[in-house]
Amino acid sequence: MATKIRWTLFMMILFQTSMICGQSFGQETSNAEAWKSAETERTDNYAKQLENYLLDEILEGYAHRAKLAWNRDYSSISAFERSVEPNREKWRNIIKAPTLKKTGDLKRTPATLLPAEMNAQWVTLPLGNLTSEAILIIPENASSKNPVPLVIAMHGIGSFPERPLGLDTGGYHSYAKTLVDEGFAVLSPMNLRTVDRRNHIERYCRLAGMTLPGIELARLQHLLDAVLADPKIDSEQIGMWGVSLGGMATMFWMPLEPRIKAGIVSAWFNHRLTKMAVDDPRYTAFIATKEEHAFFNDWLTEFADHDATALICPRPLMIQHGKKDRISHWPWVVEEFDIARKHYDKLGISERIELIVHEGGHEAIVTEGVAFMTKWLKPDGPGK
Repeated sequence: MATKIRWTLFMMILFQTSMICGQSFGQETSNAEAWKSAETERTDNYAKQLENYLLDEILEGYAHRAKLAWNRDYSSISAFERSVEPNREKWRNIIKAPTLKKTGDLKRTPATLLPAEMNAQWVTLPLGNLTSEAILIIPENASSKNPVPLVIAMHGIGSFPERPLGLDTGGYHSYAKTLVDEGFAVLSPMNLRTVDRRNHIERYCRLAGMTLPGIELARLQHLLDAVLADPKIDSEQIGMWGVSLGGMATMFWMPLEPRIKAGIVSAWFNHRLTKMAVDDPRYTAFIATKEEHAFFNDWLTEFADHDATALICPRPLMIQHGKKDRISHWPWVVEEFDIARKHYDKLGISERIELIVHEGGHEAIVTEGVAFMTKWLKPDGPGK
């Protein structure tokens, strides 16, 4: 009997202990969930505060910053160019092109992916640990007595130098090949073409105080030095036509390379503040993508596309944008362009800037683009 009583008491104590422990464990679990929820909520609130603060700085603060940053003088073209020079220097410090040095001679080899009758050459220039590479085509009728204009044809993300020249053409519609057929020399540079690789390299660039567009600009400038030594090319008549990320290169590089006398930007020009920072179902905002390579320190302090255009003006500029192109909400492109064209209007040179809004998508519009380059770069055109 005593043994039975002791066993019963033991079981009662064990049951009570388990109940107490269960209540304690349940309470601890409840407390843990409560503090995790509270911590998550306050972190979410802080993140939203930061986002709202920075969006306000980017969107609402831009007009005030730009007003203080720019002091444009429209009294003459030369006065205008002098007045934007401080902004050009700021832009130079954003692009952060490195100082590269030529370390060998220009090498030429056949561009074997293109038809032999195109006489396309790969041109390669050593620059220390880097090389600058492009496809160069010079029309057969070009000579030292009959030099031809040169157009730099810039490919975009996912593309390559042969594509504007007709290989797997996509939205490029062989625009560079058409330029060759119309008597232009074409230089189609090779740049890093995938998002993940550009993201990866841009991280190194930021650590080193550079940008990838800056490196690619420096590569192009050295290659131009070598290519323009050819007497068959008119070194005074250089154009640039870029599609998508190539359009970015055109917008980024023309302010810093005065040898480029006319430009076409296809599928890039934008209402830059919203394109970079505001997610919207009507277009794809960079802030909603994994394309971190597209973000540059201080870009939107004073260089929205309509202001950046002032660093290209008074040189001729064509903007091409498709209504079906999700790079932007097309009416906003028109609004941004209308602001940009005021630089040209105030200088009395409205004919030098054009907007082509078409019914298509992310692509080049060849006929109008070739006509624009012909107008401004051919010897008998008004751009001479």
